[in-house]
Amino acid sequence: MIDTHCHLYDEAFDIDRDEAIERAVAAGVELMLLPDIDQTSLPRQEQLAESRPDLFREMAGLHPTSVDEEYDVALKAVERRLRINPSRYVAVGEIGMDLYWDRTHEDLQREVLRRQLLLAHELDKPVALHIRKAHNEVFALLRELGFGTYRGVMHCFGGSVQEALRAVEMGFHLGIGGVVTFKNAGMAEVVRAIPLDRLLLETDAPYLAPVPHRGKRNESAFIVEVAKKIAEIKQITVEQVAEQTTSNARILFRL
Repeated sequence: MIDTHCHLYDEAFDIDRDEAIERAVAAGVELMLLPDIDQTSLPRQEQLAESRPDLFREMAGLHPTSVDEEYDVALKAVERRLRINPSRYVAVGEIGMDLYWDRTHEDLQREVLRRQLLLAHELDKPVALHIRKAHNEVFALLRELGFGTYRGVMHCFGGSVQEALRAVEMGFHLGIGGVVTFKNAGMAEVVRAIPLDRLLLETDAPYLAPVPHRGKRNESAFIVEVAKKIAEIKQITVEQVAEQTTSNARILFRL
């Protein structure tokens, strides 16, 4: 399996990072993709990726919750990294819009997302989109850009079936994580409605641990629970889920 979105460089893993990595490998995880947040997290991300090039691949991007009035410096740093060494990064991410807490920087988030989508298009890179309470806003921007179809993943997808179908129609994959195991989350209907060849496994570790680990720190080894739940919903085997989602990830991210 491939964990297409995890933050194993996060401070939550400082006490047992090596052990968490080994647990992931033992659980069947063969690659872990590391999304970028901002310049404060970048050194930790780079250090981890360089320490285990057999296991980790990096993304570069400016996360929407890191966007403020001073965004230009951080965004130019992302653009510079991607242009200087594009082969180092498998995607532009994680990028997007997050209007969950407030809409103070909505216009700035939209502009930062627009610039990063244009850069990904120019460099022929997929995108990893973080969208929270902002599906309509992101879809509007994608239509405005007018690329037709897109390469990328809507990470930790939490929208409706209608929004999921819309995303797939535009070319996106859906990142499915621990939320699919939560009761009343509504994700079973989304997984049921979307073809397996458009789904990706992810954990978003250390966040959103699946049942039976809900409420604890998440880690890549727990991706097994996500695969099991998708298999149950789709009425197929866990092996089929692992094989197809791994193929999906390898094609999308050119792994």
